[in-house]
Amino acid sequence: MRKLLLLLCIILSPWGIINAQDKKTIRSEQNPFSEARFTYFKETIVLFNEYLDTKNGSFNTTNFRILKPIGNRAWTIRFDAPLISTNSNTINKSGLGDLSLATSFIPYLTKKSGIATRLKIASNSANNPNFGSGKWVISPAIFYGTYIDTNKKLLLISDLEYQFSVAGSKNRADIRTTVIESTLIYSFAKNWISSNIAFRYNETRQGFQNSTFVEFGRKLTPDSLFYIHPSLAFGDQKTYNYGIELGVVILY
Repeated sequence: MRKLLLLLCIILSPWGIINAQDKKTIRSEQNPFSEARFTYFKETIVLFNEYLDTKNGSFNTTNFRILKPIGNRAWTIRFDAPLISTNSNTINKSGLGDLSLATSFIPYLTKKSGIATRLKIASNSANNPNFGSGKWVISPAIFYGTYIDTNKKLLLISDLEYQFSVAGSKNRADIRTTVIESTLIYSFAKNWISSNIAFRYNETRQGFQNSTFVEFGRKLTPDSLFYIHPSLAFGDQKTYNYGIELGVVILY
């Protein structure tokens, strides 16, 4: 699976460079990667808080994310800085999680469908072992988005991602996880409703860590959006029970 995903990224990238160079600008109007929170074409700030209930207490993440398109906007750079807090019957702690940097590239795009690739590197930078993986993690991914109705109100975005660790603490387990995810988004007026399901197979644990959520979002102003989504984990190796995320998206 990892070799297949890496091969797809390698094949698509040079083809996409030629495709992108043929266009002076990739426009964001009415394409699948400009809907709701999939803002590949505008400078974007995302601030969200996610609460997860686990067997041993709760796990809370407040994340600051910034996205910056570059060049003809076929490329995007993303930076994430998470602040983590844990609460249990015996201990309460807060601190910085693993910082990450990602780059996305769109090799193919029409007004109805598109393909994007992403390469993410998560650093072993958490200031507490409980707040990070203890590893440097590389995650290549490929996305496909398409409108499935003529009015462009119903959008499907699917992705395939492989996460693998390359360095870090010898006392922490290696990361080898395959993720297949799909999100269906229905947009109406200034609102959207979406449903998501993600299947994750953890090769190290030899089990599934799946999740699903339903999201409700609204555009507050032309340049700001708000969303909320409750989530539920399932699978024989699930990492949490249920969760809820609230977020604000600012375009600038």
